[in-house]
Amino acid sequence: MQGSTKTYCIIGDPIQHSLSPGMQNAAFASAGLNCTYIAFRVPANELKESIESLRSIKVSGFNITVPHKVEVMKYLDELDSSARKATAVNTVINIEGIFRGYNTDISGFVEPLRKRHVDFQGMRVLLLGAGGAARAVVAALSQERSIGRIIIANRDVRRASVLARIGSGLGLRCETLSLENAQDVSPECDLIVNATTIGLGNESSPINHDHIKKGSIVYDMVYRPIVTDLIENAKYAQAIVVYGYEMLIEQGAKAFEIWTGLPAPKEAMKKNLLGIFGEPV
Repeated sequence: MQGSTKTYCIIGDPIQHSLSPGMQNAAFASAGLNCTYIAFRVPANELKESIESLRSIKVSGFNITVPHKVEVMKYLDELDSSARKATAVNTVINIEGIFRGYNTDISGFVEPLRKRHVDFQGMRVLLLGAGGAARAVVAALSQERSIGRIIIANRDVRRASVLARIGSGLGLRCETLSLENAQDVSPECDLIVNATTIGLGNESSPINHDHIKKGSIVYDMVYRPIVTDLIENAKYAQAIVVYGYEMLIEQGAKAFEIWTGLPAPKEAMKKNLLGIFGEPV
């Protein structure tokens, strides 16, 4: 690589499924920037050393995915207000040796809903998961003051309780339950969000079609495969679906703008993700 090339990356575990390298490299090429973006698998017990390595090579910026979005905050120098609100980080910029963390998942999550002109008034939300991605969802929904209540379902109910306290601090009415009992409440919910990795390995949907209300919104943050089993169940139930790739583009565009100071070429990013086949029906 030329000395003037700026290097960006994504860290996580697993990481082989990530579509961010192709998407961001397409964005850099479209904007005519001499930048490259690569993926690094970083196991949980190697996070500190990996951040130190990124410092040593003077990486220009990086994204963070599962399972590091919360833990990574320990190793950063500054946090943007978005990261403080979400208590999680997914984007970092290197400013003359200072690592500043942001959370672009917040705007990335809510933008596809706003494009659909969703009415949040009195909305009952079922949130699957309590990790870094789920924290961004709670932060995003806290901006919609008319939300009715959020039910956080997670395998580890203690982690769900931690997120519920964060949500309550942001002015939301939050409840918790075990993930295995999510179908008990899903039929009464207006918005179901999957913020877990369920579906990434083609696992069966955590909620069957007969437990999804017709006309409700089902939002799967998993983007590979594009059509998960949860999305299939939502379509069968005649729910409105929001695909994970939509959030991927929006949060990636925001990260691009933080790194470069330029408007993100969203169409180039979208074309890279969806290729010649276009959007799913």
